[in-house]
Amino acid sequence: MKKIFITGASGLLGSYLIKDLLKQENLQLISLYRSQKSSLLTEEEIARVQWIQGDLLDVDLLMEAMQGCSQVYHCAGLVSFNPSRAGDLMKINVEGTANMVNVALATGIQKFVHVSSVAAIGRKRNNQTVVETLKWDEAANPSVYGKSKYLGEMEVWRAMGEGLQTVIVNPVIILGKGDWHEGSCATFKKAYDEFPWYTEGISGFVDAADVSKAMIGLMESEIEGERFIVSGENVSYRDVFNKMADGFGKKRPSMKVTPFLAALVWRLIRIKSKFTGEEPLLTKETAETAQQKVYFNSDKLLKALPGFRYTPIHDTIKESCEFYLNRYC
Repeated sequence: MKKIFITGASGLLGSYLIKDLLKQENLQLISLYRSQKSSLLTEEEIARVQWIQGDLLDVDLLMEAMQGCSQVYHCAGLVSFNPSRAGDLMKINVEGTANMVNVALATGIQKFVHVSSVAAIGRKRNNQTVVETLKWDEAANPSVYGKSKYLGEMEVWRAMGEGLQTVIVNPVIILGKGDWHEGSCATFKKAYDEFPWYTEGISGFVDAADVSKAMIGLMESEIEGERFIVSGENVSYRDVFNKMADGFGKKRPSMKVTPFLAALVWRLIRIKSKFTGEEPLLTKETAETAQQKVYFNSDKLLKALPGFRYTPIHDTIKESCEFYLNRYC
């Protein structure tokens, strides 16, 4: 029986990955979680997984968890554009990834799939098309998050040089059926609450189910030592919010955010977050990025996995809206 170790099992992508892997036979899933098991899995699915509570900084725990495993999907990571969390970002996304690949080397893991981000390539590239071969440019992604993901990738490449078979995936903004209080799923709640603002910026978007399928496809292939952008469509933020609002039967955003207004709003939100303790959805980095028109090319993945097809983002948003209406409303 094949043993597979998964980190970030409680998150959006980790939950989709577990659901997909459980469709296979003769495998045992060992999943790492920090505080609570995934609320996106059924009781039956949860019962079929061996759960280990801990974090990426506990090397002894990782060593024990990976014993006898042949494959690792490293989905865990901190996503935050809050400058006050710079230390956490470096510890989790860099030191945590270093621990993962070091233990993978020590325990004889056969293949390691690492979830990075297009932020590790650079999302602040106005009117440019982003491909895997672009080099890191500090000016193209001034966020600590982007730098932490880039440095995390460097740890994976270093481990590859030491003999670990690795593949890196660089997803764009991931949408799906998750917790609408967290991460990219929070945009659905903003649309439901009739968030009035929109920008003309463009970015890549992808269904969480497609990222999971791509990861499994790459893991089962003979491909190694490569990185792949995972992006379903390049769509404007305005169009995405419009589709979300339509899916909920809510008002579409009608007030355009200018660079001046964006600079004002992120400052106000930062002040508010200091009093509420909530993670700010809008920061200086996200406000600037939302104004950019950046296009992501996913041709490399489509050539590597000829049978792979992306889900139309319109379908992703429609199905997700139905899920959130049933779950929260």
